[in-house]
Amino acid sequence: MAMNDNDEADEPIVFIVVGRVWEDAEGAPQDAITVHVLVSRADEETAIQATLEALSANGYALAELDQIGVLSGEPDDETYDDAYQDALEGNVAVIAFKSE
Repeated sequence: MAMNDNDEADEPIVFIVVGRVWEDAEGAPQDAITVHVLVSRADEETAIQATLEALSANGYALAELDQIGVLSGEPDDETYDDAYQDALEGNVAVIAFKSE
């Protein structure tokens, strides 16, 4: 049984962070862009920190993070295929859902 516990501990934890971002600091509600961020970190705190740093590096001036969760495996939705692989490789993958 201890062997199973160790196996689970070796698997990376991939978090999904859901929120909204703005390209300008005023943050008008109609200008919000929905984002899903996939990131692999040791805990929620470092996942949120990495998310905020990545959003800033991508040019977003303001962010509101609404939810954080743990993915239990590779997502079924192909929208997340590349992002999930990026997260497993240690990158922070930002998916922005911009409406025109």
